[in-house]
Amino acid sequence: MTETHPRTIPAVRLVTAHTGASAKANELGMRPMQSRVYDRRGEQYLLIKSPPASGKSRALMFVALDKLHNQGRKQAIIVVPERSIGGSFADEPLSKFGFWADWTVKPHWNLCNVPGADDVKVAKSKVKALGEFLASDDHVLVCTHATFRFAIDELGIEAFDDRLIAVDEFHHVSANPDNRLGAQLGKLIGRDRVHLVAMTGSYFRGDAVAVLTPEDEARFVTVTYTYYEQLNGYEYLKTLDIAYSFYTGRYIDKINDLLDPAIKTIVHIPSVNSRESTKDKHREVEEIMDHLGTWRGTDEVTGFHLIETADRRTIKVADLVDDDSAKRDRVSSALKSPAARKDRDHVDIIIALGMAKEGFDWIWCEHALTVGYRSSLTEIIQIIGRATRDAPGKTVARFTNLIAEPAAADDVVADAVNDTLKAIAASLLMEQVLAPRFEFTPKDVGEKPGYDYGPDGYQEGKANVGFNEERGQFHFELKGLVKPQSEAAKRICQEDLNEVITAFVQDKTALERGMFDPETVPEELTQVRMGKIVRDRYPDLSDTDQEAIRQHAIAALNITQQASKIIADTATDDGTGELKVNTSFVDGVRKFMNVRELDIDLIDHINPFDAAYAILAKAMNEATLRQVQAAIAGRKSTLSEEDARAYAVRAVEWKRERGRAPDVASQDPWERQLAEGVAAFARYRAKAAASG
Repeated sequence: MTETHPRTIPAVRLVTAHTGASAKANELGMRPMQSRVYDRRGEQYLLIKSPPASGKSRALMFVALDKLHNQGRKQAIIVVPERSIGGSFADEPLSKFGFWADWTVKPHWNLCNVPGADDVKVAKSKVKALGEFLASDDHVLVCTHATFRFAIDELGIEAFDDRLIAVDEFHHVSANPDNRLGAQLGKLIGRDRVHLVAMTGSYFRGDAVAVLTPEDEARFVTVTYTYYEQLNGYEYLKTLDIAYSFYTGRYIDKINDLLDPAIKTIVHIPSVNSRESTKDKHREVEEIMDHLGTWRGTDEVTGFHLIETADRRTIKVADLVDDDSAKRDRVSSALKSPAARKDRDHVDIIIALGMAKEGFDWIWCEHALTVGYRSSLTEIIQIIGRATRDAPGKTVARFTNLIAEPAAADDVVADAVNDTLKAIAASLLMEQVLAPRFEFTPKDVGEKPGYDYGPDGYQEGKANVGFNEERGQFHFELKGLVKPQSEAAKRICQEDLNEVITAFVQDKTALERGMFDPETVPEELTQVRMGKIVRDRYPDLSDTDQEAIRQHAIAALNITQQASKIIADTATDDGTGELKVNTSFVDGVRKFMNVRELDIDLIDHINPFDAAYAILAKAMNEATLRQVQAAIAGRKSTLSEEDARAYAVRAVEWKRERGRAPDVASQDPWERQLAEGVAAFARYRAKAAASG
């Protein structure tokens, strides 16, 4: 019998204190994140990492006004990825809330409001206007990334000297030489004549390429405001669930079990080029609306569809998939109207494909339901951010990713397996992004009394190993932990571990072997694969610093995963196929912390993907799991020379600690793997010597 109900599995449940602190303003009208940024307003290069709805736009306004009035900057240019986001930087009467100046943008200098599509021709036509602004005495201009790129090409980087450049959604930038905006910003930094503020809710990219080169990134002072801090400080929203559902057959037959007309929901249907799509996006929208109820026409003002539900209520559905640009623009405008923010019942369901993601603000959204895997991890972060706004009466928010299982009859099973792996990678990263911050210090074995994490780092004097609810930070002491030596490595361990973890969970070899190869030894992943990623990412750091970063990153990932496993182990079936979570992420971490004497060897001995596999096993049937495992095993490769060298290096350390070389006949699989790596590396060297 074919199963029709999608099996929903919990990945994360984040339960917060909902203290209300996130929305509380100081005497200058600044919320906590904005005040933290303003404290760093004098920095020439400032990077703001903060989740959606935390107030990055207004934080930039405060900083920009200070730079214009007190730091000698001639002008401020705000650069956004698309025209719709330009509205976030409209006039704000900041003095009304206690600040010493108001934020104003003259209408003709907000180039995002210029009529016409944001294509290449339109972007080039705006370059003239930007040049006129640079020659004027006015202070603020807003434009798109595209306009800014063309302006630098045409006007030269020197035209922007002594100005503030603020780049919103900074993850669009890349250190890849083919990324024009990234290359241009690199030149601006090299010239060192501008102030640069970069803002992002997800400082990593779906392609695992670094946003900035290490030398450019080192020039930035980072202000981080975590998802956990933001959610913990909300007044209303208390619980955020991340869940994944796997299905067979047509997704349109399964989505009905997850879509509740009483819950404010954004549905993102799959791309027509994806495996999940039926190839008829308009029919998919119609079928979704048929499930919700009976169509009763459209609202003449908003363009929303009016659907009468089974309980005789009339709900409003916004269709952003319609190819008729006039209809779609009317719906889009209605969703951005003041009524959409003030009135909870302005709209009930939004169905979209490529829209309603980045920068889209609908505070009432309770459920982000996404069909199909998303190749970009940043896209997943942005979609989840649609549901994490705080709003009166909204206590629970949820993200559900509905994903097709690899089917036995699927003639593109390899692609299906890859899709599944990408979805798993996204879930792993999402868990990491939502988690409180982890701070690690070496296990205290001397007379030092321990550490207490304060605003400026760990301070000796207080033993505080555990969880700080107010700051949203876990402090772990790990025996054998290597401390970073250089300032660059310290910054990475404090601020950028998620970027390292992002690259690791997108490492196809690590993910495949960790999930589906039972012969894989955990240290192959935690030491060799993670070690390679750190070396590749930070080649100029010392061996000690590289090892410190590796240990910190794998500790953060594995502790998060063990907490997720504890959550999954407590889940119970409610009879509908959905597993209910009985604990929260913080509880899971505490349980892991309390039952173990933690050291880095123990952390290295945990397969980072064990928890994900355990959750996946609850969602997929056994035959499908076996099929995926067979597909992975069929493309298992031999040990590369680079990996063999990495094993040989680890074998030297192993021998130093134990006084003997690893034995290929050992019962310990990690010792055996090290010995095999040494032998493989010896063969590579012998071959090179023979040919040279």
